[in-house]
Amino acid sequence: MIETNLRRWIGTASSIARERVVPLALLAIAMLVLLFFKIASEVIEGDTQAFDSEFLIWLRHATEGDGPIRNALRTAMLDITALGNPTILILISVVAVGYLVAARRRAMAMLLVATLGAGTIAELGLKALFSRTRPDVVAHLVEVSSASFPSGHAMDSTMIYMTIAALIARTARDMAPRIYVLLVALCLSLSIGFSRLYLGVHYPTDVLAGWIAGSAWAAGSSILAARLQRAHQVEPPSDGEA
Repeated sequence: MIETNLRRWIGTASSIARERVVPLALLAIAMLVLLFFKIASEVIEGDTQAFDSEFLIWLRHATEGDGPIRNALRTAMLDITALGNPTILILISVVAVGYLVAARRRAMAMLLVATLGAGTIAELGLKALFSRTRPDVVAHLVEVSSASFPSGHAMDSTMIYMTIAALIARTARDMAPRIYVLLVALCLSLSIGFSRLYLGVHYPTDVLAGWIAGSAWAAGSSILAARLQRAHQVEPPSDGEA
């Protein structure tokens, strides 16, 4: 009797939590979108220029020079930034889609393709819209040619790695693997964004805006996946629960 009541209470609590999670998540996404356009407004008006420039100069002075540690850091940043290059992101996306197909989750795989494709188009559109020139206060350690705001590496890596993690997490029942893949994706996104600052090819506000936009997109993709799972249009987690 006690066990039955406990299970019923847990089920009720879980149902209430799910009902509250979506509105809170949507509110968080709305706040991220507003924050993105607030930063964009400040950038357009030039209010962030002094901070942006001073930060890049400080970071370069703190990390430039020779020595085992600084040379290793330079090599690491060049390797890490490559994880946000289009070729690598496409390969990672193909591997993730292939995994979902192999796991017989074709609807989830199609959703992943759609969300990543739309997100990439959105990133290109934002760059064309703002057309911010690249920073010139420090020497670039890699060649760049596209617009600066938002950072494509920061936005695309956050959007792609976090969306892949969020959707793959939706296929697992246990919380531990869900948290693990999300943390790995988060660490990758943060590291790639920082590498763009280290290399001197983006202002801090470029990277921050990229992180925000990518996170909002990944969160929206996760909510959409959850909704489609409950509507039985996308495969549910392994235990059959949405």
